[in-house]
Amino acid sequence: MPKVVYRKFDGSLHWNYETRLLGEDDHGIWVGADSGTVVHRGPRRTGPVEAPHVLLFPRQAWWTACFNAAPHRTEIYCDITTVPHWVDETEVTMIDLDLDVRRRRTGAIELLDEDEFAAHQVKYSYPADVIAEAQASADWLFGAVTQRIEPFGQKYLEWLELVQ
Repeated sequence: MPKVVYRKFDGSLHWNYETRLLGEDDHGIWVGADSGTVVHRGPRRTGPVEAPHVLLFPRQAWWTACFNAAPHRTEIYCDITTVPHWVDETEVTMIDLDLDVRRRRTGAIELLDEDEFAAHQVKYSYPADVIAEAQASADWLFGAVTQRIEPFGQKYLEWLELVQ
């Protein structure tokens, strides 16, 4: 049962919760969470998730992706992060760099939290290379999610079936 641990740039705990290892493919390592999974934001419980979902942790990319089952209004939610690091088989961790790409179930695609990204560049003194990687990842993800380039087309559905 891998624990997913997102942190902020200062090391503080952000999103964190237990998942189930599903497997891996050319896109990375997949984990899943059933509806009712307890999620924490920092140390505080935010409640159970409303729908099953799977998370993808690519091996060398500066992002993670969450794929939600219907009826969740968000189909895909990608966090721009540092490259996910597997501490061991029980924990994956990364630094959340604020920017997000979301595809609603309606097909609408949005780049989110640009204001938070700008504010945190100052607050946390993001290095120039981190800023450049985050922006490049956000640009690439926006295009890949829009064009439904795998794994943002149909591929994730195979993994999502394992948690529904």
